[in-house]
Amino acid sequence: MTNTNGNHLYQLNRRVISCRKCPRLVEWRERVAREKVARFSDCTYWGKPLPGFGDPDAGVLIVGLAPAAHGGNRTGRMFTGDRSGDWLFSTLHKFGFASQPTSVSLDDGLRLKDCYITAVVQCAPPQNKPLKEEIENCQPYLLEELRVLMNVTVIVALGKLAFDRTIISLEAIGKCHFDRKQKFAHGAEYDIANGLTLISSYHPSQQNTFTGKLTKPMFESIFRKARHLIGRIGPAD
Repeated sequence: MTNTNGNHLYQLNRRVISCRKCPRLVEWRERVAREKVARFSDCTYWGKPLPGFGDPDAGVLIVGLAPAAHGGNRTGRMFTGDRSGDWLFSTLHKFGFASQPTSVSLDDGLRLKDCYITAVVQCAPPQNKPLKEEIENCQPYLLEELRVLMNVTVIVALGKLAFDRTIISLEAIGKCHFDRKQKFAHGAEYDIANGLTLISSYHPSQQNTFTGKLTKPMFESIFRKARHLIGRIGPAD
């Protein structure tokens, strides 16, 4: 671990957890944590913003949209405790990025290697739809992560909003400049200056996976490509 990276991310994540910039999101995440749903009635919800997590020396950065109300907002970890996370972590484990194929709680022993996970918005939004001003309020956190995670050579954007916001953020910190708007498509790959590659993927939401818009082979192809691009040893297919 690079101590400088790790310490910087630790301080950043403390600021994220204490953030109350968006009144609508604060009210929603805390109300969900109080009222719960029947299947999680015996759980103590996290009910705060979710910081990014993973390997400070990661070669791959995954950017999602926002925590789920009864997933990350309950468990306190990105993509943890919901169906999207089931897809993501089983795939990360297959390609050597995660120590185990499941992520159910903060204390379940999961560790990421060569991989860091964050999101465009750190609080669970109503109907999974953050407002423009809420996205803007969260952008400084993503910008800081992009600056601190200096070993990242591949960024995987899960969904169009994450894809668009990642490009905006990279341009804001001077890491790329495109003469034309880049098109989101599953598996689209863009070479960015300074040896950085951006890959877009459909989000592993239930809406996409239940309808077959995103299949396991399609999703695995994204991380097979990421593993190849960072040039580090992973498991055999």
